[in-house]
Amino acid sequence: MSIQEYRQKVEECAWSLLQKIDLEPQWGIILGTAQSQLAERLNNGKACDYKDLLHFPRPTGPTHVGRLCWGWLAGKPVLIFQGRFHAYEGYSMREVTFPLRVMAALGVKTLAITNAAGGLNPHFRGGDLMLICDHINLLGDNPLVGENLEEWGPRFPDMSQAYDRDLITLAEEVSRRQGLEVRKGVYVAVKGASLETPAETRFLRLIGADAVGMSTVPEVIAAVHAGLRVFGVSVISNVNLPDAMAPISLEEIVATVSKAEPELVQLLEGVIGSDPHHP
Repeated sequence: MSIQEYRQKVEECAWSLLQKIDLEPQWGIILGTAQSQLAERLNNGKACDYKDLLHFPRPTGPTHVGRLCWGWLAGKPVLIFQGRFHAYEGYSMREVTFPLRVMAALGVKTLAITNAAGGLNPHFRGGDLMLICDHINLLGDNPLVGENLEEWGPRFPDMSQAYDRDLITLAEEVSRRQGLEVRKGVYVAVKGASLETPAETRFLRLIGADAVGMSTVPEVIAAVHAGLRVFGVSVISNVNLPDAMAPISLEEIVATVSKAEPELVQLLEGVIGSDPHHP
């Protein structure tokens, strides 16, 4: 697919959404594995399935329901994408970042993105919230490969501050007010779909990663390219210690993330409601 064909699909999807939504979204939120409670906090919330959106891929990852919700959260107009797309599902980087391109076309200025991640930092615990301050891309691909659309962003976007420092500082202030304990760290994205071996875990920690997952980085790269501010949070589903690796099941991951979800919702609401860029 050419970049012009891709842009046309993005614009057609955005136009069709404009016929559905009754607000001008300021925040776009992409939720990770086993995360759905945030949509329940919407005022005047509405929703539609991805299958009803033009050109939208279909998520196949476990717990990714494939639903777009919109409404008011903490006094701000938002879009919430329940379910994302991954390279391990066989999707291209353009397909993975399609929701991001659509939200940018709708005028969204800030991206909040969450995931479930395996902890690599031995000081972490399952259920911790980690503010993402940087990332490492080990997917072997990049959503900006190919012809660049200058209308969307620069050929070589600067990634030195991919995660907005003011939003990280705000999240730390909000967490202190709320009595939440949050971590900060570097997220590394791998393609999957297999989980990491002990040797791979040791390597990922050695190169500076605090948590590992199979998502997030493509959307963040596209968001920075599009000029959006980015705020990212990982829910630590388990901690991988290479010298004491224990088998982990999807059910255990989902259970840990679900238990931590109320604190994630509380943090996101606090940050969005306190953001001075969108009064």
